[in-house]
Amino acid sequence: MTSKLGVGLIGAHTWADKAHLPGYKAHERVDLIAVCDVDGDRAKAMAEKYGARKIYTDPEKLIADPDVQMVDVCTPTHTHLPLSLAAIAGGKHVLSEKPLHTLAAPAFEAAAKADAAGVRTKLGFTFRYSPAIRQIKSWIDDGTLGEIFHIHGFEQNSQWLDPQEPLRQITPGIDRNTLIPASIVGYGSHLIDLMRWLGGEFGSVASTMKNFIPERIVRGEVGLQKIKVEDGAVALVEYANGTQGLLQTSYVAVGNYPGVELRVYGSKGAAVARLISEFGTAETLKIAKAEAVEFIPYDIGASALPPGTTLNTPWPELYYRNLVRFFVDEILEDRPQECTFYDGAKSQEIVDAIIQAHFERRWVDLPGKGA
Repeated sequence: MTSKLGVGLIGAHTWADKAHLPGYKAHERVDLIAVCDVDGDRAKAMAEKYGARKIYTDPEKLIADPDVQMVDVCTPTHTHLPLSLAAIAGGKHVLSEKPLHTLAAPAFEAAAKADAAGVRTKLGFTFRYSPAIRQIKSWIDDGTLGEIFHIHGFEQNSQWLDPQEPLRQITPGIDRNTLIPASIVGYGSHLIDLMRWLGGEFGSVASTMKNFIPERIVRGEVGLQKIKVEDGAVALVEYANGTQGLLQTSYVAVGNYPGVELRVYGSKGAAVARLISEFGTAETLKIAKAEAVEFIPYDIGASALPPGTTLNTPWPELYYRNLVRFFVDEILEDRPQECTFYDGAKSQEIVDAIIQAHFERRWVDLPGKGA
């Protein structure tokens, strides 16, 4: 097994600059081979900033580069699946931003193709790589919290509370008089991934979705537009193992980005992680025990953080450094996979069920319930 992993990144926009590329530059076991973008100047600027040796404007040429062992797909949503499939067909490991696809079936197919090709995949579910979330996962696995009764996931940030803040990625030609799922898709997929990772498979869901702000600015259009975008959703979850869950996503809940909060309650204790940038700190973690019910701060410790970071490191860089560290080590050391394309497909499957539950006003069972 090689001591370094050759990486090529496709898509040199803001998120690559804030999160992906700093993670590669900071990892001593990464050899950043190439950056690709349809805008050659943008690719050149990012390559120079982060030390990549090659520049491409054609993704196929980057994928074909024999020095590239892993491809990072950091591009617009509609390109995630075709670029990921091309990387898999080229025998490359692949990291894709989420969602892999807006339907579950193609994502499941991509996961199967990766397994058949013997390559590893990872989906960019950033918040799995929060040190606080990983500590809660450890407490669940080692029994510190006991039998898990409740898991609550919240997305609480007011990113689009102001109707003058332009909405992004509105599908052309979509019926604007019918409720358009939005926060449950963009934010819900993250919460679902965390809640499923912590608590196991979902059994059934019920939900309600609503448009709170009926007129908004839409990117590329002039003036306020009447558009029934779903800017708040709540779902109840019955886990397959009996745990109860509650999930809320919102574009309009007052709070700071990224606004993720996870609460886990068990027979021996409870934990609350707030992945919310407040007063220069990226996240906080508190724990309580059955015999000492007051929640107290928990010091995560430097060993849980990626090298060179603190809890004052901006969250995109903090979490993505961790994601890169885990994926590179999975590949180079043949460790068990986590947060794969299959997990992305499962998340999308649950998003679809939550949307269906709202429109049909009923509980919806997930595939495999009762099997």
